[in-house]
Amino acid sequence: MNTFTLVMGNHNYSSWSMRPWLAMTHFGVPFEEVVIPLREPDTKARLAEHSPSGLVPVLRHGDRVIWDSLAIIDYVAEQAPVPAMWPADDHARAVARSVSQEMHSGFSALRTHMTMNVRASKPGKGRADGVAEDIARVTEIWRDCRERFGTGGDFLFGPFTAADAMYAPVVTRFRTYGVDLDAVSEAYAEAICALPACRTWFANAAAEPWTIPFYEDV
Repeated sequence: MNTFTLVMGNHNYSSWSMRPWLAMTHFGVPFEEVVIPLREPDTKARLAEHSPSGLVPVLRHGDRVIWDSLAIIDYVAEQAPVPAMWPADDHARAVARSVSQEMHSGFSALRTHMTMNVRASKPGKGRADGVAEDIARVTEIWRDCRERFGTGGDFLFGPFTAADAMYAPVVTRFRTYGVDLDAVSEAYAEAICALPACRTWFANAAAEPWTIPFYEDV
């Protein structure tokens, strides 16, 4: 079947694009990258050429179109001949899927008031109603997963998995907004930032020419 093509937004701003990109890059899945800068005059028209939902990311695989970050990760995990993206143990795998789904559907205050902006430094900003509660829940998840399943590696379930790809953009938000973390969460965040695929994402973000005032002014 044809090569994977990931249609995505800016590295600097698109947290949902980062998730499948990071998983595919870390696990060595070859793919072509098509970046559609967000909030440009032609963004909507360009997205309509690729995305049924009008959103990024979108994965194209031959005549197949898969949209939504978690759906893309699951599809690639099934299709690509790579090591398992989810934990092998069924209990760990169930928890990994649970916390990934919670990230997928929750934390609206955090996502609204601490938008992803890899290049920025905004310590102390973004502390709107509900954000502290979201931060507390995220770090609770990190501590719980590390304690119960984290042996054998520095990530939530030991080795890097799809669950880590789902939480990596939150790590960048905590860095941007100067969120103080407990020791376990800080060590986890450092492990994410040191991941070669994540370092490549950061370099790509730094090299991008686009600046979006909507995200800069938050």
